[in-house]
Order: sequence, then C-alpha cells, then structure tokens
Amino acid sequence: MKELLKKRLCLQSLTLIIPLLLLSACNKKLYTIVYASKETGNGDIYLTDSKAKSKYRITDHPENDGYPAWSSDGKRIAIYAYHDGRKTWSIHTMNSDGTNRNRLTHVKNKWDSSPAWSPDGSKIAFARAYADSTGVWQEEIWVMNSDGSEQIQISSINGGGPYFTNDGRIVFHSKSNTSEICIANIDGSNTIKLTNNNAEDWHPEVSPDGTQIAFISNRDGNQEIYSMDIDGGNQKRLTFNTIDDWYPSWSPDGSKLVFSSKKEHEDPNIYIMNKDGSSIKKFIHNGNNPSWLKTRK
Repeated sequence: MKELLKKRLCLQSLTLIIPLLLLSACNKKLYTIVYASKETGNGDIYLTDSKAKSKYRITDHPENDGYPAWSSDGKRIAIYAYHDGRKTWSIHTMNSDGTNRNRLTHVKNKWDSSPAWSPDGSKIAFARAYADSTGVWQEEIWVMNSDGSEQIQISSINGGGPYFTNDGRIVFHSKSNTSEICIANIDGSNTIKLTNNNAEDWHPEVSPDGTQIAFISNRDGNQEIYSMDIDGGNQKRLTFNTIDDWYPSWSPDGSKLVFSSKKEHEDPNIYIMNKDGSSIKKFIHNGNNPSWLKTRK
C-alpha cells in the first residue's frame, strides 16, 4: 500500500513538474533581446521578449556589466565587465541564461568593450582603448577565438565598435575625433571608408540580410540614429530627438530597430521604431546597449 502511494505521489509530481519545465523552456526561447540596465543600482544584463512584456536578469557582477552581444545561434552572450575598481574592462562570455560565465581578456588598465561574434560563432572581435606610456590615447580592434585563445590585434586599423558582416568582414568606426564608418577584411586589408564628414560616426550594426548598416552620428548636431546601404550609399537620418540616441540594433526580419536614448543625469531608456524611423515608442524603461537576436542569412 505504501509503495502504491509513493508511485501515485511521484506521478502527481511529474505531472506538475514537466509542464513547468516545458513552460520555462518555451519562455526562454521568447527572450530575444538582451540589454544592460542599472535597475538594481548596478549594471546588470537582462533578457526580454520581442514585446518587452517580461524580463529576466542573468548577471549580478559586483562592478558593472554591459555591451551584450548574441552569438548567431542564440546560445551564448558576450559582454564587457569592469574590474580593478573600473580601471580594467574585460570581455566575458556566458550561456544565454547567465550560467557558465568565463572571463576572456585580462589585460590590466585597458578598456575592452563592444564584443561581436563572427557569423559562425568561432571568433569574437572587440575594441580596446587605453592611454599608452606617453599618455596618448589608443583605440584598437582585436579578434580572438570564442574561447579567448589566440588574441590578435588587427594592427592595420584603429577605432572601435566592430561588427561582423555576413561574409566575415568587419564594419567599425575609425579612431575618435571625426570617426568614420569603415569596412575591412578580418585581417584589416582592403579597408573602405563608408562615411566621410567632420562628425563622429560610431557603432555600426549590419542588418540581418547584410544589405544595410545602422549607426549613430552627430553630423546634424546631437547624436542620432542613421542608416545606409552596405556600400555607404543612401545615408538617411532616422531619429530627430533633442537628446542623444545610441546603440541601434536590427530586429530579426530587418523591419525595426531598437536603440537607447539618454537625457543628461538620467538613466537611459530603450526605444523601438520602424527601420525608416517612423512609429518611435518607448520600449524598455531603464535600459541600454540593446541587442536583438537574429539568425544571419
């Protein structure tokens, strides 16, 4: 009799647990946007769904986490984190639920940021900035295997904000003070300047179909979101705000963009709009550095 009761209780438990596990798995699949937030007072990484209806905090680093970037299969996320009292910034990777976190770069007193995965997930490009021994500010682009091995500077180019194209090249912004958006082979060869003005053009992201680039520029005053064709043609201003806009990221179908916008002395918020700049609306309160998961074509 006791054994029969135990079996019934086990079966009842399973009927409760299995649907919960299935629901949890389904919910995790809905979390397609990763972003940074200081909602708790510290910079952490969160996930949300494409409607921003629910959210899920996946980090709790004591200093600060930011610049999240999806791997193309959606299984891994790369970020940067502060160390040594914010004197050192390092690249980390983790599973999409925040587990299995690994620190990949360890160089003290240098700022590693803006990680970006190659289309096949085998490599990560990132930016490194620091003052050299003479006090001159350096802005470099590095690439490494996704496990952190074989870290190599792309010595023929300078700047930041690297992002891989679908064919394995990188787009990036050149060194500050009239930065331009450029495209180059992964070894830095065949560099082509896509913008040409006296402003700061930063943080390019390639559309999922590989035909367009979204980026930020202050060419018309304050920082706004722009788009252009992959060859630099057809440059368009998309936002017309009185405050600075940052970090555009394409939706999986390329029809929308999310971006962050920040007033001075306030935490940033994330907004969403159509790719032509229409229908802008507030999307996530207290959010920054959004990255939308997309499968590369």
